[in-house]
Amino acid sequence: MTKTVRALMGACAIGAFSTAAFAETTITVATVNNGDMIRMQGLMDDFNTKNPDIKVEWVTLEENTLRQKVTTDIATKGGQFDVLTIGTYEVPIWGKQGWLVSLNDLPASYDVDDLLPAIRGGLTVDGELYASPFYGESSMVMYRKDLMEKAGLTMPDAPTWDDIKAAAAAMTDKAGEIYGICLRGKAGWGENMAFLTAMSNSYGAKWFDMDWKPQFDSEAWKATLTDYLDLMNNYGPPGASNNGFNENLALFQTGKCGMWIDATVAASFVTGKDSTVADKVGFALAPDKGLGKRGNWLWAWSLGIPAGSQKVDAAKKFVEWATSKEYLALVASKEGWANVPPGTRASLYANPEYQKVPFAKMTLDSINSADPQHPTVDPVPYVGVQFVAIPEFQGIGTAVGQQFSAALAGTTSLEDALKNAQDLTTREMTKAGYIK
Repeated sequence: MTKTVRALMGACAIGAFSTAAFAETTITVATVNNGDMIRMQGLMDDFNTKNPDIKVEWVTLEENTLRQKVTTDIATKGGQFDVLTIGTYEVPIWGKQGWLVSLNDLPASYDVDDLLPAIRGGLTVDGELYASPFYGESSMVMYRKDLMEKAGLTMPDAPTWDDIKAAAAAMTDKAGEIYGICLRGKAGWGENMAFLTAMSNSYGAKWFDMDWKPQFDSEAWKATLTDYLDLMNNYGPPGASNNGFNENLALFQTGKCGMWIDATVAASFVTGKDSTVADKVGFALAPDKGLGKRGNWLWAWSLGIPAGSQKVDAAKKFVEWATSKEYLALVASKEGWANVPPGTRASLYANPEYQKVPFAKMTLDSINSADPQHPTVDPVPYVGVQFVAIPEFQGIGTAVGQQFSAALAGTTSLEDALKNAQDLTTREMTKAGYIK
């Protein structure tokens, strides 16, 4: 073999090696258009530096649209996504059906035991972790301290619904475009029904009795919807039936809401650089009716890998990075501790720096007070605080949400909304075989 031939062969070998070393695996991540997920996309240089052989493409969608697309894709094994942003509702159901990849083999450095028990438990089926939490949340009251002071009122740390109504009335100044309370009105099982189901728990209401018979014809549900509509019609913003999490966040940040009862994760945004009232915000637990349950939920937006993905190893590296202790430290270094994704790790709440964040303790107390195994005042056959953990709930919950959103919009009456909810839920539960 001549020197020239050997040199050419050596060059080819080096070229082949270089191509193999830098061959990219492209993964597609489906996520929700919430602030924490948008922030993560701005911090991808860290992931790219650590994983030069993995390219991440994003599909960022509004909450209801995201749910529809990932549900369709995973149920049909479409393979469109390699990482899914999914919630505490989907994970146990999809895990049981074999639709998600187990994450039990994440490295020891991930420290799965550091995950908060309430959050980890909701993502685990038969000892298998099927998704890693990106952030965990409950719900709480966010309110304007300056408007409360102006009204001569003080918000208790643990308010009742009567306290909320009094505060909403006192803070409302419609001429000045300040509305005493902003609540979810947009139809969807994870939009208005997340709020209303959690609220109804505190009123003694429930979706089903122990025989799976719907309970929308109960006095407790009538009281829940009556008070919700009274609050929103008298003290809420116009067009509230179109407002979900992001719409209410924008209203609060621009000074148009006296109170907002919603996800604890919103705290960093109402006190952040985009908020015109950042230095005027106080926090309280979700309200109660004196029956032993508060109107707060339990949720985690988590990252899971569909069983249909052909790129599981690369997807796991991304999930590990995005939900790690190191990612929390990265956000803190770039954006400050108040903007770290909350509600997932015990070590975060043990951190003295994070303990200085004004909403840290209230968030943790809210998460720890939610009990998915016993969500209502009376015994029920289901698990889940602001949802019912059965596959049929996604469709039923959204259909009921449409009825209640229509009542808020004034296109149907309270009585008809409850009757229609009762009828459609009875029909679907009978068809599914729950009711004999």
